[in-house]
Amino acid sequence: MSIVSLISPLIREARRFRRDRGGNIAVIFGIVLVPLLGFVGAAVDYSRASRARSAIQTALDSTALMVAKDLTSGKIDASNVQSTANTYFNSLYNNAEAPSIKVTAAYTPKTSSENAKLVVDGSGSINTEFMRVMNITTMTVGASSTTTWGGTRLRVALALDVTGSMVNYGSTKLAELKTAAKKLIDTLKQSATSTEDVYVSIVPFDVYVNVGTGNSSASWLSFNWEGYGTCSPIYSNWWSWENEKDFNTKATCQKAGKTWTASKKKDWGGCVTDRNQDFDTTKDAPTSGNSGTLFPATNDTPCPKPLLSLKSVYDSAGTDESTDENTLKGKINRLTGAGNTNQAIGLQWAWLSLQSTAPLNAPTKDPQYKYTDAIILMSDGLNTEDRWYNSASDIDARETKLCNNIKQGKTKDGPETLLYTIQVNTDGDPESAVLKACGQDSGGFFSTTTAAGINDIFNQVGASLTKLRLSK
Repeated sequence: MSIVSLISPLIREARRFRRDRGGNIAVIFGIVLVPLLGFVGAAVDYSRASRARSAIQTALDSTALMVAKDLTSGKIDASNVQSTANTYFNSLYNNAEAPSIKVTAAYTPKTSSENAKLVVDGSGSINTEFMRVMNITTMTVGASSTTTWGGTRLRVALALDVTGSMVNYGSTKLAELKTAAKKLIDTLKQSATSTEDVYVSIVPFDVYVNVGTGNSSASWLSFNWEGYGTCSPIYSNWWSWENEKDFNTKATCQKAGKTWTASKKKDWGGCVTDRNQDFDTTKDAPTSGNSGTLFPATNDTPCPKPLLSLKSVYDSAGTDESTDENTLKGKINRLTGAGNTNQAIGLQWAWLSLQSTAPLNAPTKDPQYKYTDAIILMSDGLNTEDRWYNSASDIDARETKLCNNIKQGKTKDGPETLLYTIQVNTDGDPESAVLKACGQDSGGFFSTTTAAGINDIFNQVGASLTKLRLSK
C-alpha cells in the first residue's frame, strides 16, 4: 500500500472536520463569556472606584487645610494631628462605596532647609460587583493631600458688575451675587492659616469705577478733562449736555483741556473713567510726567460704590459686618446697582489692585513665598458704554487687548495672573465672545442663565482657588 493511499483518508477526515460547524458558536461563546463579562464589569467597577477616589481627595484637601490652620493658630499641637485629621475627615467623607477609609496624618516641622509640611493620606477599598467573575473581589482606592507652610499665597481681585440690569424689573441677580461673593470669602478664609495667606480686593463697576473721595488729592488723578467745570454742565448722559451744539462728541469735550474749579472739585463723588489709550489696557503705574497714565476724574453718574483694596480674609471676614464698607463682607453687603456696562474698566482696576505700585499699592510680596494672583470678572450683560464708545464691538476690542496683556505675564509656575470670567446671561443675550476668550487658557469661562446659578459658579471658582493653596 502506498504512502498516498494511507494519508488520503486522513486528509479527507481533516477537511470534513474543518467544514463542520455544528455547536461551534455555543462552544466559542462559552469560552469567551467569562472574560467578556470581566471586561465589561471592569469598566463599571473602575467608575465606582474613581468616584470614591474623588470623594476621598476632596475630603483630604479640606482636612489638610483645617488641620494646618489649627496647628498655625495654636489650637492643637503636633501630638493632636492624627486625631484631629480623623475627626475632620470623618465629618466630611460620606462615600458609601468605600465606607472605611484609613487616614494617616504626618506633620514635619520646619527645618533650616525646608518649610513645615503636613501630609494627609487616605486609603481603603471597594467591593467589586462584576470583576468577581475574574476572581477580583476588591479594588484599592486612595489619595493624598499636602499642605506646605511657606507654599502658595493667594491674591484675589473681584471685579463685580453692579449695573442697572442687576436689579431692574425685580431682578435678584445682585442679591444672589452678594450671597455668592460672601460665601467665597468664607471659603477662602478656610484655606488661610495666617494673615498673609489670602488677600481679596473688591472692584464694583458700571461705566466707571469709584476710587473713593479720600483720594481727591492723589497725584495719580487728573482733573483737567470733561468732568465738572470742563464741559459745563454735565448731566447723567453724554447726549443731554446743555450746549450740545458746542460739545457734540466725547472726543471734542475731552480735548478741551480745562481744569475743574476748586468748588466743583469738592463735589467730586470719587469716580474715574478710562485712562488714555493704550494705558487703559496696561498695569503701568501713573507718573506725573505723563498725563496719559493718570486717571481722569469724572462727576458723570451713576457712580458705583467705592472699591476696596486688598484685605486679608483671615482678619476681616469673620462676621457679616453689614455696615462697615472697610471690610470685605461689609463692602459686598452695601453694593447697589445702576448704570451701563464697561467691563474693561472694572477688569483693569481689579488688575491694578494686585500691583504693589500706585494707585492702590498692594502689600509687598515676600520673596520666600510662592504667590498666585487671580481676577474674577463677573458681568450680567454685554458692554454698552465707555469713555469713547457706545458700541459693544469697540469696547470689546479694548477689553480683549487688556485681557491679552493680563494673560501674557508668566512665571516659572505658570500664568502671572489667573483670569476667571463669568457671564450671567438671564436676558437671552448672545454668549459673550470677549468674556469667553478672556477666560480661556487661564482660570476659565463660566456661564449661567439663572440668577441662582451665580452661587454654583462661585463655588466652583472657590474650589479651584482653594486647591491652589495645596502644594499637591
